[in-house]
Amino acid sequence: MKKINCIIIEDEHLLAEVLADYVKQVSFLELKSIFGDAVTALEYLKQNPVDLIFIDINLPKLKGIDFIKMFRGSSQFIITTAYHEYAIEGYELDVIDYLLKPIEFNRFLMAVNKVTDLDKLEISTVPGRKAGKNYFYINVNKKRVKVDFSDVLYIEGMKEYVKIHLSKDKFLITKIQIGQVEDLLNDDFVRIHRSFIIARNKVTAYNLAEVSIGNIVLPVGTNYKESLSKQLE
Repeated sequence: MKKINCIIIEDEHLLAEVLADYVKQVSFLELKSIFGDAVTALEYLKQNPVDLIFIDINLPKLKGIDFIKMFRGSSQFIITTAYHEYAIEGYELDVIDYLLKPIEFNRFLMAVNKVTDLDKLEISTVPGRKAGKNYFYINVNKKRVKVDFSDVLYIEGMKEYVKIHLSKDKFLITKIQIGQVEDLLNDDFVRIHRSFIIARNKVTAYNLAEVSIGNIVLPVGTNYKESLSKQLE
């Protein structure tokens, strides 16, 4: 199994040591560094990207939630905190898990195992365009989940991962490049940005700067502005 590189951002020295010890007990995790504040970690990550970040919410200088927003899509996050009131905001930012202090090892292990589950997500290589199908399959937790094109609102590229946003506030995440997903779709989908593909019939408004899907507003990339009107209308 490929090692998952991680760092710990925690201003409580004793808890940082506990988390470091937990990491050492998990064979697929490799601890790269420990930081007492998010600003120092920020400088490190500019030159040393990692797969997973354990981060406290109440940090000096830069708060954990603000840090997550900055690196959203670049790394996976597990929040460690004594405050449960941040849980909803954390999950809205797609964190892997939310661990409340004091953290027991078995709960820690449950959280990091979710990271390995994400790493196993794969998308079917059956080309939807060529086959004329109106669906594709995603492998999630060793199950093949059917995704109908009609359920897809838009698709978001997040470096090594793709997040497929579905109706009813649901989503799926898979480890694949957005261009590979684009090859599976039919002509009902339009690329509007290097990180976004949208379903034409879900668009409610647009201009050359942004596209709206209900209350969701997505940016239009410079290279896609010229053909946008033709693509949508």
